[in-house]
Amino acid sequence: MKTPQSKTQPLPIFKYFFISLFFSLPLLLLLYSLQRPNNQPTHPPRQDSVSDLRIRPGYASYDAYIQRQLNKTLNPKLRQIWTTRDWDRKVRVFSSFFDDLKQKKLLSNQSKALCIGARVGQEVEALRRVGVSDSVGIDLVPCPPLVVEGDFHHQPFDDESFDFEFSNVFDHALFPDKFVGEIERTLKPGGVCVLHVAVSRRSDKYSANDLYSVKPLVRLFKRSEMVHVRKVDGFGLDTEVAFRKNKKTVNQRS
Repeated sequence: MKTPQSKTQPLPIFKYFFISLFFSLPLLLLLYSLQRPNNQPTHPPRQDSVSDLRIRPGYASYDAYIQRQLNKTLNPKLRQIWTTRDWDRKVRVFSSFFDDLKQKKLLSNQSKALCIGARVGQEVEALRRVGVSDSVGIDLVPCPPLVVEGDFHHQPFDDESFDFEFSNVFDHALFPDKFVGEIERTLKPGGVCVLHVAVSRRSDKYSANDLYSVKPLVRLFKRSEMVHVRKVDGFGLDTEVAFRKNKKTVNQRS
């Protein structure tokens, strides 16, 4: 017959086990922390101004990039919307933007103007309605008589052709440096470029880059000075930035 004492004999063994585990736990945690790789960050890296312009990955070639842009430009439903339901509304809003730029002396009726990425030409029509009659647009797909065929990475125009250039498709540039370089090449000395960009929000799925401040634009426009920046409501784009090309090459920034 077993006594009550014999039933309680195993208890001290478990007691000693839990006590030893309790005291060894801090030592185990210390050893783990010492073995942790030194290059493993404890916080996300700090974002500096260099990372304020990021190119989206996923393009195997330039042809693949162009095809993706054409998928939007040639979409028959979108083109019908752009030329019908959206036409008057967008022309009216763009006209108000250009009127304001005329008040600021950044645009005049005598300006020879180019709209980059104009699709069906709403921006060109708006310029002509506010009195800037010598206006044309470029896009991958021409839309006569307002828009001619052209790749904004390699504009089909001679050097110093325009007094004024406008674009709201900077986010679609796979090579922002070439995009800006072509603007500065085709602008006349003293000419003005106005961009509508998305800074506070991300652009659509067809965008090739994301912009987080206007600082990268200032760096890209090496032959120009920023003369104007303001918040706008431009069909998903929230910031308007204007640059004036330097009149003398000695003022170019390196």
